[in-house]
Amino acid sequence: MKRALLEADESIARDEMPPPWPGRAVRIDGSVTYVRDTPATRPGAEPALYVHGLGGSAQNWTDLAGLLADRLDGQSIDLPGFGRSDPGRRYTIPALADRVIRYIEHSGRGPVHLFGNSLGGAVSVRVAGLRPDLVRTLTLISPAMPFLDPRRSLQGRMVPLLAVPGAERFASRWLTQLPPEEMARQVMEACVADTRRICDQRRQEAIDEIRIRYTAEHYASAYLRTLRGLVGSFVRAYLPGAGSLWRIAGLITAPTLVIGGTQDRLVDVRVPAQVARLIPDSRLLVLDGVGHVPQMEVPRTVARAAAALLAETAPVLAEPAPLPAAGPVPAAAPVPVAGGPVPAAG
Repeated sequence: MKRALLEADESIARDEMPPPWPGRAVRIDGSVTYVRDTPATRPGAEPALYVHGLGGSAQNWTDLAGLLADRLDGQSIDLPGFGRSDPGRRYTIPALADRVIRYIEHSGRGPVHLFGNSLGGAVSVRVAGLRPDLVRTLTLISPAMPFLDPRRSLQGRMVPLLAVPGAERFASRWLTQLPPEEMARQVMEACVADTRRICDQRRQEAIDEIRIRYTAEHYASAYLRTLRGLVGSFVRAYLPGAGSLWRIAGLITAPTLVIGGTQDRLVDVRVPAQVARLIPDSRLLVLDGVGHVPQMEVPRTVARAAAALLAETAPVLAEPAPLPAAGPVPAAAPVPVAGGPVPAAG
C-alpha cells in the first residue's frame, strides 16, 4: 500500500456544472441496462466504467466523469433495479458483478478503468479480482466491503427487515412515505458530510431521481434484496471458501486507488485502509471531513487522485534509437516539469 498522489490542480479541467450526461437503453440478454455516456473531450482517451452504490444511479458520477473527460471516455451504468435499468432476477454481489462483466463484454470496450462507489465498490472488487483481463485500473470510493457490525451503518435500521417474510411491502412503505424533497434531504445528509458542497442543480436532480423510484414498482424489492445480498456477502467473507470478498480482493492485480472519507456514516471508516492493505498494488487516500460519496462532495479532489493514478500507470512508449552523432554536441539545459503529481494531503 502506498500513499495516493494528487495531480496538480491546474491539470484538471475547469469546474463546470454539466447536466446529467445523455442516457440510452442497452439490451443485454433480454434485459435493459441504462447507460449514461460522458464523451471524451480529447482524442486517445481510454474507456472507463463507473458503478454506483446502493440506492444510487449513474447520475452519481456526473461531475467526476466530466472532470476526467479529457483523459477518459466514460460510461456509467444503472445496476439492475436502480435508476432506469430493468429489475434483475437476483441481487447478490456475484449477480451484480456478472451484469457489469456482461456489459463490458457486450460493449467491447475492455479493459476499462473501473470506478466503484459503496455497493459498486464491492461489485468492482469482484469484477477486478475474477476478471483481471477486463480491468486496466481500479478506483474504489468508500467500498462497501465486509465489516463485522453493519448495524453501525445508517442503513442498519433496515437490516432487521431482511428476516421478515414479505419485507418488501414494509420497505416499500418506508421508502415512499416521505415527499421526494424530504427523502432527498435525508439521503443527502446521510451520504454527505457537508451538504453545502452540493449545489442546487444536483439537489434537484436527486429529487427527480426519487420521483422516478416512487413510480417504479420494483424499486423497493430491488433495494431490499440488494441490501440482503450485501449483508450476505459480509457473512460469507468470514467463512471458509473462495467466495469471500476479502479473499477476492487479494487476487486483484490492477493498479488500485482506494478513497475514503473520515465522516462516512454508511461504511465503517476503517474499511478503506483495510482494503488498500490487502490489494497488492494499491494507493490510499483518506479525505478529512468528507462523507460517503466523495465523487459528489469533493469531485475535484477525487479527479486529481484518479488523474495521478492514470499518469502513474500510463504505458511508457519506447524511445527511438538515437541517431549517430556527427560530432560533439553541447549538453542541453534541464527542462523543468510542471503539473506532475504531488503528495495527497490528509
